[in-house]
Amino acid sequence: MSTNKVKIEIYGADIICASCVNSPSSKDTYEWLQAAIGRKYPEQPFEIEYIDIESDLTDAKQKEIAEQVLNDEFFYPLVIIADEVIGEGHIQLKPVFTALEKHGYVAQS
Repeated sequence: MSTNKVKIEIYGADIICASCVNSPSSKDTYEWLQAAIGRKYPEQPFEIEYIDIESDLTDAKQKEIAEQVLNDEFFYPLVIIADEVIGEGHIQLKPVFTALEKHGYVAQS
């Protein structure tokens, strides 16, 4: 069971991206992932952060990634776990869970 707190970043915007019509919004994706991860890995700490790509970001790394999304290098929502891109656009749980388990998370049955 992981005791390390893995950082999960969700980059997105209020407006649903043009190619993501009928997909959940970035904020909905963030809330959905937060709930799903909490259920699958109870009592295993993780840090999840929603980053609005259109806000005034002060963190240089986050600003750089947000600019890449704004320049269409990535679709949003963009999910990054421990500095590794896990998914973009239509997010699925399996790659997220696989990435967490690589960091020592153990699913509770």
